[in-house]
Amino acid sequence: MARYVMIAMFCWLSLCSFGQDSWQDALRQWLTVEDMEEDYGEAVMEQLAEMAASPINLNQTTREELEALPFLTASQVEGIMEYIYRYAPIRSMGELKMISSLDFHTRQLLEYFVCVGAEQPRRIWPRLSDVAKYGRHTFVASGKLPLYDRKGDVLSDGSGYLGYKYRHDIRYQFNYNDRVKLGLTAAQDAGEPFFSGENRQGYDHYSYYLQLRQMGRLEELNLGMYRVKMGMGLLMNTSFSLGKLATLQSMGRTTRMLTAHASRSQGDYLQGVAATLRISKRWRMTAFASYRALDATLNQDGTARTLLRDGYHRTQTELSKKHNTHETDLGGSIGYRQGTLHANINMVYTHLDRQLVPQQVLYKRYAASGADFTNVSIDYGYTTSRWGVAGETAVNEQGAIATVNTINWRATDGLTLMVLHRYYDKRYTALHARSFGEGSGVQNEHGVYLGAKWNVSRALSLYGYVDYAHFDWARYQASTSSDAFDALLAASYVKQLWRIEGRYRMRIRQRDNTDTKRLENRPEHRLRLRATFTVSPQWSLQTQADGVASSGAYRWQKGVMLGQHATWQWRWLKADAHVAWFRTDSYDARLYQYEPSVQYDFSFPAYYGHGLRHALMLQATVGRKLASIVKYGTTNYFDRSTIGSGLQQVSHSSMTDILLQLRYKF
Repeated sequence: MARYVMIAMFCWLSLCSFGQDSWQDALRQWLTVEDMEEDYGEAVMEQLAEMAASPINLNQTTREELEALPFLTASQVEGIMEYIYRYAPIRSMGELKMISSLDFHTRQLLEYFVCVGAEQPRRIWPRLSDVAKYGRHTFVASGKLPLYDRKGDVLSDGSGYLGYKYRHDIRYQFNYNDRVKLGLTAAQDAGEPFFSGENRQGYDHYSYYLQLRQMGRLEELNLGMYRVKMGMGLLMNTSFSLGKLATLQSMGRTTRMLTAHASRSQGDYLQGVAATLRISKRWRMTAFASYRALDATLNQDGTARTLLRDGYHRTQTELSKKHNTHETDLGGSIGYRQGTLHANINMVYTHLDRQLVPQQVLYKRYAASGADFTNVSIDYGYTTSRWGVAGETAVNEQGAIATVNTINWRATDGLTLMVLHRYYDKRYTALHARSFGEGSGVQNEHGVYLGAKWNVSRALSLYGYVDYAHFDWARYQASTSSDAFDALLAASYVKQLWRIEGRYRMRIRQRDNTDTKRLENRPEHRLRLRATFTVSPQWSLQTQADGVASSGAYRWQKGVMLGQHATWQWRWLKADAHVAWFRTDSYDARLYQYEPSVQYDFSFPAYYGHGLRHALMLQATVGRKLASIVKYGTTNYFDRSTIGSGLQQVSHSSMTDILLQLRYKF
């Protein structure tokens, strides 16, 4: 019966189509599997959602504002600034076609984050009356209602979850021209106690922040919770870092940002004060100080074995780890910029009130340990209309070095080439580092990445990369030095009502064989084909097929996934429908498909086994102030009677969730 339902839904969706893509749809072509697995996707979507809510006025922008957009290359930022200087004011978004460095996909994505408006006189310090009168208030309430019970929800002997099964959060933000931003986020995960037990303060997590921007020499001030990104992330990156395909999109451009932490995430953020001050036209200084509580798994002697970032406090064991360790961070940088030349000296000092003593296993021999960590780096870059260089070199207190450097060259208006080299010493450690790499951290890696983008014509684009990495020391599942190889080739064809995309990726990673006496190559092949057909501004259809073949310990694991997505929009009502059928041999052959969801909820789940996923989302907008969203989604499995394991186990072959969200702006 399920097969007939699946076929019927595919046929129905084949008759439908959807209107213009959202910025999420335009961006997700640059998100690959490693982005999802390392949880970068959610951070990307949350931060870009904030940027999309306050588009940059091209007639009143700065280089720093444009550099905050992670998908722009240095030459594209320079091209936009040069065009504004020559031809301002810009009168329409169509003028972006006159900037040769902006290709079709980048222009499409950029239009969601910039606008064209009249230049308004700007006071150094805005009047409080103007802030109160013209500031915008936004209130968002979200909740997830599972129509099933997990094992942890029904255990009554105290070994299960201590709270109810519903997840919810509320967000409030005040924003005045993106210069004054004030907000509060309160979040509760499913299973966490709420105004009960050891959580008497209500929500499990609160994010609060005050951000001031463009106040004369004070370029930015953050109070409360915030994120910091320096250079290419070798010292400090509590923001997001995109994967290999997205690096090709931005050509490895280095950025530095202070941003408010408005997320429900309890992982990477700082708490205290951070500011950027313009000393002169060419010199800037950034400084920050932070003190925050962390979750940690402790050793028997009271030292910390692992610092936890997931933020779950559902069971008595998880609650015993809550805020049992504290971290102090002090840091800053001083930087010079002359046109497109820039250089910054950065420093970060971190102190833990417990000694960090990681598990004594071979692959963790050089993991971060101790209570005090000091890192210093210099990041640099220079860009012309045709080529650019950027990089960062860092050293820790033991003298170990980490460096990453890029060179990109725009050979023609349509062809751009890029080379990225990185070397991360096995002894290099930095608690807040996050940068480009094949591995999970900035440590024990030496590699070279080659990438290319070629706009063959206005309709056809080709892009791809080849990446090789060597790991001098043992890694998880590799008990000696090992290598990795990763290659991707993709194409995009856009013609009138059609948009067709294809992608092939091959990865080879070395792993211990079954008796751990030698390494063996584990290749993985992934293929994706996607077609979008637009019939009218109200309707469009998207079809996607994914396939994977992954070499396991004993035999090849294979999988396939077919998905259809349709959106219909009429005035104040919008509907999104999604259905996907999947069949894989195991978890090693898992597949991913992006699924639209409510704002701030990033949905890119992994599917394995044999099943069917279908979802319907309705959004109603009442005037300019009120919007309500309901999403109903079900995952049916044909090959099992239970889903998941441990406390997450569901004693059914299907799971249905309802997502609700209410947004009010005034």
